[in-house]
Amino acid sequence: MKIGIPKEIMTGERRVAANPETVKKYIEKGYEVLVEAGAGIGSFSTDEEYAAAGAKIMADPRELYKQADIILKVKQPVQNEQFGIHEVDMMREGAYLITFLHPAAPESHDMVRKMRDRNITSFTMDGIPRITRAQRMDALTSMSTCTGYRSVLQAATLLPKFLPMVGTAIGAIKPAEVLVIGTGVVGLQAVATAKRLGAIVRGWDIRPNAKQEAGSLGAKVDGFDVPEELAIAPGGYAKTLPKEWLLKEREALAPFVEKADVIILSALVPGSLAPILITEDMVKTMKNGSVIVDVSIDQGGNCAISQPGKEIVAHGVTISAIQNIPGRLAVHSTWLYANNMVYFLDNLFKKGPTPDFDDEIVKNSLVTMDRKIHFKPALEAMGEV
Repeated sequence: MKIGIPKEIMTGERRVAANPETVKKYIEKGYEVLVEAGAGIGSFSTDEEYAAAGAKIMADPRELYKQADIILKVKQPVQNEQFGIHEVDMMREGAYLITFLHPAAPESHDMVRKMRDRNITSFTMDGIPRITRAQRMDALTSMSTCTGYRSVLQAATLLPKFLPMVGTAIGAIKPAEVLVIGTGVVGLQAVATAKRLGAIVRGWDIRPNAKQEAGSLGAKVDGFDVPEELAIAPGGYAKTLPKEWLLKEREALAPFVEKADVIILSALVPGSLAPILITEDMVKTMKNGSVIVDVSIDQGGNCAISQPGKEIVAHGVTISAIQNIPGRLAVHSTWLYANNMVYFLDNLFKKGPTPDFDDEIVKNSLVTMDRKIHFKPALEAMGEV
């Protein structure tokens, strides 16, 4: 089988789905690997290094997509402006696609339908369940580690204040208050980074274990009590709260939002739309110059007025909703993601050239196959169930 590694064309994306180290692993497993010229430039891997690992370097991505049986990407397929064709339309019918698809997000729906119509068998890396056997292929956790760290640095550059307490000859400057909403992997890394930078840090979550972990890192922990069966999904992930409970959560959050200098939004429900936790009215209560970094934007965002891929100022608050935060740590995020991919393919084809669709990991990450959409959260978000 031929694996195709195209260059990522989403604005600002510097990662790539395979590095020379993992290309060599694929070659050793019997795959042929096609790599688009310049695919690794953003993560500082050269075409010569890929070729030395055994890859065939291809100048034209259209030919790569045409030949490949399996396409490995980092981000969802988008329109290729250079050639005037969508990346899904470059794939041959019946091909496999493995990437982060974010299929429940509204901006992904047309792309998912396009894959369905072209009979692409697609898998999303954000659908991998949190089980012990899946840890080595859990790209969501890998990228979340990068995102949590970088999101705080992003906030610090946008905030017109110091994060730590700073002593001066004319008095001390108080430390900034950072509120981290959602203390899963992203949030915990954000808590740790904000603490290292000297801010006063509060963590917010509806899951007792997540709150406890945030507290262990030195955050002041807040939240409100939700029945466990409403708050926690299998594997420890958060669940989408019913509407009446979501309203209660917003009400409980409001005073903390008003006090915060920085808010990191990382409350995610795997495979589903992110819950709206901060309304426009809540933004209006924040201090001028405050910053929100909405890292849940790939799944719709936690702030009602976040704009995907943009930094805006609304009501005196800077709201950053850039979509490829891990791409700003391209060397380490590529290394992590590329190795996650190796383990995912090993599991996918462990019984031979046909995917093992009885496997829990495979079933949970399957999005489209046989001209049908199989990913339930996407179907629900599209109103097709």
